[in-house]
Amino acid sequence: MFRSRWLIVARCGLFGLLACPVLGCTTLKPSADAALSADGALSAAAAENVVRIETPPAEPDPVEKVAVSLEEVAGRVAKAMEPSNDRDWSPDMARLPHAEIDGHLVTVHNIRNCDYRTADDYDVRYYDKTFDVDKLESVDFIVVPFLASPGLAHVMLSFGFEGEEYLGLSVEIRREKGEKYMPLYGVLRQFELIYVIGDERDLIKQCTDVYLNGVYVYRSRLTREEARAAFVDVMRRANQLANQPEFYNTFTNNCTTNIVRHVNRLGTRKLPYNYQVVFPGHFDELLHDKGLILNDVSLAQARLRARVNRLAYLHGDSPDYSAKIRQ
Repeated sequence: MFRSRWLIVARCGLFGLLACPVLGCTTLKPSADAALSADGALSAAAAENVVRIETPPAEPDPVEKVAVSLEEVAGRVAKAMEPSNDRDWSPDMARLPHAEIDGHLVTVHNIRNCDYRTADDYDVRYYDKTFDVDKLESVDFIVVPFLASPGLAHVMLSFGFEGEEYLGLSVEIRREKGEKYMPLYGVLRQFELIYVIGDERDLIKQCTDVYLNGVYVYRSRLTREEARAAFVDVMRRANQLANQPEFYNTFTNNCTTNIVRHVNRLGTRKLPYNYQVVFPGHFDELLHDKGLILNDVSLAQARLRARVNRLAYLHGDSPDYSAKIRQ
């Protein structure tokens, strides 16, 4: 009788150890002085000393994890098949710019002028405007080295018209809602390309105030004829992307490579595809070497003159922001 009772207790204990993690039960651990009554139940005194132990959270089902991973991979593979202009875009990427070219007049639609408080908190605004190409006076190269990796940078263009009017170009990934940039995804055809044509207060202020990057604005040495040809070429490229979406590529179809192509299509200048393009934190060095920016001073001095952060902070709310940052 004594041996059979303990055999029953041992079996119940073994069953509890095996069954509770599977069934999600709560186990009871009697204290050292707990005693079994004659029928095998805990006495009332012993029950007061029972310690309740919560079952640890169940581990994720490995099969389910694999299924979710495969589903994500399948989604990315399907996305990589064809670029599209029809996705759930981030609000500041929702509209594609396009232009109507009528002789020397170019009407640009969906010029972006967002007011960024943080990268994810901003007011979205767009407007249309007609520009007279005959009044285009200058082109500026804008280089924005990344704070954490100065060898990498974002490169933009800005077109200057009579009366201190400026229109910027930023070639970027077209982000979907919640999407973040990853260089590897840029190689795997996971991002579409967008030409953001925007107000300088949007494009530059976002870099200085939100991302805290240094911004360098270099006046190019392009002639007025070259500047006008580059402007029209950029607008035609924007129209092309509005009709025929393309994938961004980290190495071959990004901000810097597109700007290099615009310069080279002028037929009067030639920029190579070299390490200064692959690592665009050195792009201003290439422009300086090729005489596309003023090179009557050293590159270090040119950079000191070109940095606009202090003026951008001082005149962030000024109506003539673009003119102020160039003083």
